[in-house]
Amino acid sequence: MPVPILIKNARCVSSQGIVQQDVLLVDGKISKTGQIDARQADQIIDASHLYLLPGALDPQVHFRDPGLTWKEDLRTGSMAAAAGGVTSFFDMPNTKPSTITIEAMQDRKQNASEKCVVNYNFFIGATSENIDVLNNVKNVAGIKIFMGSSTGDLLVSDPRELEEIFANGSRLIAVHAEDDDIINAAKEIYKNSTDFNDHQFVRPPEAALKATTLAVELSIKYQRRLHILHLTTQDEVRYLEIQKSKAPISAEVCPQHILLSAPFIYEKLGAYAQMNPPIRDMQHGEALWQGLVDGVIDCIATDHAPHTHEEKANPFGKAPAGMPGVETSLPLMLDRANRGMCKLEDVVKWMCEKPVELYKVKNKGHILEGYDADLVLVDMQQQKTIENGKLFTKVNWSPYDGWKTTGWPVTTIVNGHIVFQDGGIDEGVKGQEILIA
Repeated sequence: MPVPILIKNARCVSSQGIVQQDVLLVDGKISKTGQIDARQADQIIDASHLYLLPGALDPQVHFRDPGLTWKEDLRTGSMAAAAGGVTSFFDMPNTKPSTITIEAMQDRKQNASEKCVVNYNFFIGATSENIDVLNNVKNVAGIKIFMGSSTGDLLVSDPRELEEIFANGSRLIAVHAEDDDIINAAKEIYKNSTDFNDHQFVRPPEAALKATTLAVELSIKYQRRLHILHLTTQDEVRYLEIQKSKAPISAEVCPQHILLSAPFIYEKLGAYAQMNPPIRDMQHGEALWQGLVDGVIDCIATDHAPHTHEEKANPFGKAPAGMPGVETSLPLMLDRANRGMCKLEDVVKWMCEKPVELYKVKNKGHILEGYDADLVLVDMQQQKTIENGKLFTKVNWSPYDGWKTTGWPVTTIVNGHIVFQDGGIDEGVKGQEILIA
């Protein structure tokens, strides 16, 4: 068991405000808050100049384990998460083999228990043939449906097959919403292109809107819990503003779709800017930010999906799509708060409280007595530059290389254990399986 830790004079942040108080951690839980006698703890952290946040939950990562571990694995991915103040994650099923059976899910959880330094759970992948598995697998984040072009056996684009999944069961469905027919037609048009800026046109806004519309219509028809992953278009924001109250529907956005914009980012980074759905122009990014501020978009995720330098060195049409992000998402949002574009309370709402609420996670996301001691201390004055080669993610690059940001995690605590401090990771700490209500 972890030793009792007393965090003194912390400015504790929630979506409702900031309260300066002491926080006592005992046996992996928040035991007491308020004014606390130092004699109750074996270790004391002076947080007088720091803010204490609930640990962030990243509800969409691809840690590539099993089968693609030269890009990332559960060990390195979870280390990157800890360094970024992320104490919990939900990993996606497009592994090798795909996570589409109860046995594969059990294997992943066992692997995670041995490798992860933060808390974990996983999505079960939908196919046209595994509805029984989708409804019977125990304690998972939800069902992941790839509606648009994907690899392997995880594409479900036929409206009849989609409807069968929505009509049977009650578990949360998370969709990668891009229309396969529109993408395939666009691929034919741009098949001879060598310009990475054309990636946004190969997967155009209408592909995203058409798939999102279909998923929302099915959610409304069956009153099925729906979460739309990585929103990227202005039209989707406007559509959801009208429709999402008609069913239990939520949506997320990734920092890169707000902070990066075409065509500049493709000119600068080439394949390193390529992801699915794509980075679009500034008009879409501004609409996404406004949708987040207005509450049309509920939370932030990263879609952390790393590839190696060698893979990204391939030409357009051959280079894989995806970029790392779990290590930098919280710092980037803290920087926005420092710039006055949002409040620190908003960052906690989007990255800590809302993901926990949307996915019905037990005992996380708040600094409250009895809750899990998953916490991050941040120094809102610390300036650092994001640098390739100085990251914990195995691929060791970031699309934000060279960005100087203000506001960084300095200590990350998982289940009462200090896992990240002074720039280092304690790999002796092991996360736990996240319980879903």
